[in-house]
Amino acid sequence: MVADFSRVLAGPLATMMLGDLGAEVIKIERPGLGDDTRSWGPPFVEDGSATYYVSVNRNKRSVALDLTDGQQRAEARALAVSADVVVENFRAGTMERFGLDYESLRADNPGLVFCRVSAFGPSGGRDLTGYDFIAQAASGLMSITGEAEGPPTKTGVAIVDVITGLYATIGVVAALAERQSSGLGQFIEVNLLSSALAALVNQASAFVSAGVVPGRMGNLHPSITPYQTFATSTDPIAIAATNERQFSALCKSLDAPHLASDQRWSSNTARVEHREALTTELESILRRRPCDHWVERLTAHGIPCSQVNTIEAAFRLAAELGLDPVRRLPGGEGQSTATVANPITFSRTPASHRLAPPALGADTAEVLEGLRSRKESP
Repeated sequence: MVADFSRVLAGPLATMMLGDLGAEVIKIERPGLGDDTRSWGPPFVEDGSATYYVSVNRNKRSVALDLTDGQQRAEARALAVSADVVVENFRAGTMERFGLDYESLRADNPGLVFCRVSAFGPSGGRDLTGYDFIAQAASGLMSITGEAEGPPTKTGVAIVDVITGLYATIGVVAALAERQSSGLGQFIEVNLLSSALAALVNQASAFVSAGVVPGRMGNLHPSITPYQTFATSTDPIAIAATNERQFSALCKSLDAPHLASDQRWSSNTARVEHREALTTELESILRRRPCDHWVERLTAHGIPCSQVNTIEAAFRLAAELGLDPVRRLPGGEGQSTATVANPITFSRTPASHRLAPPALGADTAEVLEGLRSRKESP
């Protein structure tokens, strides 16, 4: 069982992933308020729930407990002690103040896996608060996002929260696997800043390995060309020709073999050096025909490409490809809630989409009664 004391995005995403993988997840929330994202709208679904909350809270049950009340705090502790996993993202010192921190809980449950999600880590950044947007700014991610002559820009989704939630999931699963042999749990800490730095991958490596400080390049790639968007006579097209075979095929598909024989573009390194001239040549050809013409033609030549889809078009594409991207979760009174499918496929133990995101406190009585029954049973 997972006792989920987290809210907003990174922690709830991690616990939802664990729920998708079969765990029982109990979401402990403040009475009357609940997870902050319950009110983060519009947009809202038909039952009044914010779509933000719905996005990361399926496969959970909600228990409303006031941690400042002694009796309810004791019930929260009983839930935490009986859990296999606790996930929390309170301000530093909050769980300690309530006696719900790892050191207090493991005395009664040595096998407990406890995961703390913070903004800036347990040391110098312990008392700093932050959301995804702040982490994007602090980590340098915004400094490499946007047009070269434009302002620093955040990504269109809270990507640092998502990445941190996935790192948290990996940490929990690894600790549970290790517990099979040792019988012991452990404390896990993930934070937004470290997760963002790790997620900068090649851009971070450019700095730590070569001392290069990357900047904004719009849709260009610092190390590969052509790997960007191009204008057509209609909508933009994204093209990624990452090796010599693909570049040769691109030139052939554009009826421009002379580009492949030009020494300025004889290798990827040369193409990056002469990127501007190559972009001008390619775009002069691509502007002659509409995007869908080029997508069809380039795809036929094995060149990775796509029109720049809206999210609506992206879901339509996924459905056409048989990826089954949307599932319906049954709710009360014959209603159902749409949810984005878990992206992991398994040959024997598929991810499940069992429970719609719960109403605040919907399961308090049932969960606490079950907890009391277990305590009273011999």
